[in-house]
Amino acid sequence: MTTTAELYSLFQKHPHVITDTRKLIKGGIFFALKGGNFNGNQFALQALNEGAAYAVIDEEIQINDDRLLMVDDVLKALQDLATYHRIQTKIPVLAITGSNGKTTTKELIAAVLSKKYNVNYTQGNLNNHIGVPLTLLSITNENNFAVVEMGANHQKEIELLASIAKPDFGLITNIGKAHLEGFGGIEGVKKGKGELYQNLKTNQKVIFIQKNSEALCDLLSDYNQFVSYGTTNEFDVCGNAISGNEFLKVAIKKPFDITIQTNLTGNYNLDNVLVAVAVGNHFGVSVNDIKDAIENYQPSNQRSQIIRKEDATIVLDAYNANPSSMQVALENFNKSFEGYKIIALGEMLELGIESEQEHFRIGQLIKEINPQQIILVGSNFKNVAASLNANYFENSVQATEWLKTNLPKSFTILIKGSRGSKMEKLLEAIG
Repeated sequence: MTTTAELYSLFQKHPHVITDTRKLIKGGIFFALKGGNFNGNQFALQALNEGAAYAVIDEEIQINDDRLLMVDDVLKALQDLATYHRIQTKIPVLAITGSNGKTTTKELIAAVLSKKYNVNYTQGNLNNHIGVPLTLLSITNENNFAVVEMGANHQKEIELLASIAKPDFGLITNIGKAHLEGFGGIEGVKKGKGELYQNLKTNQKVIFIQKNSEALCDLLSDYNQFVSYGTTNEFDVCGNAISGNEFLKVAIKKPFDITIQTNLTGNYNLDNVLVAVAVGNHFGVSVNDIKDAIENYQPSNQRSQIIRKEDATIVLDAYNANPSSMQVALENFNKSFEGYKIIALGEMLELGIESEQEHFRIGQLIKEINPQQIILVGSNFKNVAASLNANYFENSVQATEWLKTNLPKSFTILIKGSRGSKMEKLLEAIG
């Protein structure tokens, strides 16, 4: 069996990890992971033939090749190698989890820290039991800071990811109604996300905490190694949203007095900005650099994006959705945008027994807003659509076809839904 130390020696010479032969990097190391519908061991020889330096396997292959590295479990070997590498790098690692805003927060923090450090941070949605190890293994000698996003949909997942990444600093953006089915309700979400705090407290590391959040303060308990942020002057970093147009403007009052004009929509992004300020200030980024980094950050990946066409304003927040994020998106759309309003929502997934109730509650919010047009997609919204006399479609393909011939000349549209709804498809109808 190949040990972690032996693997690491090879990784230092071939510092590229591949888990998919379709994205092969010649000279890299292929890890033959298994999934519900695939077995990477079956592609090990293909990886070698196409230029991989080595292939890590956990099933016998009837061929003698020194480039085939046998381990007990390929996934565990990948995770152990990532931890080994993380320890060798000796750079600060900041971990981020939470129900909403993880990616935006990660991007803002990375932008701020990049003013002073060479930052390696989670790319795309590589935030799970495979993605976190891949992020850690992408750290090079040039990097002197790492920001690692951690996602989860059940108990003990954050505990595992934290044990792999061994963070020196960490934060939970918030506790919301996400993945209720897997976590077993909102208290389960709180417990699951709180596993990051538990890791940091056990290892006497620093926590960045939104001190206005009762749920997060409960998880912090009497632990005193923290940096606080929120809307109250007693905190280390204090700021408030300034009312204005659809873009969030933030007045920072402590530890310095500045105004930050963001390219983000919605006051729900206030905490994301505040913690980026808190992290930047803690690590010695100058005030002007903090302000510049946040003001120049452009949201992407279908998160809080505002897209302007000739006669249309599109609020695109279609990367994912849960009851908490759906509510604040609707409230912001109602308050911050004008014109002929269209609300286009895809169903929220992974809500378990609370799904019917939560979709109905969103329906009530839509009714209060009373937009000119309502588009609801997915079976969980079927009964809600009937009660609202809304346009209902089984999928976003059908919704897109209908929208192509039913758009007014000028309009403002909110597009949001769970990843499985693929609500970004509606952009095709707008042109």
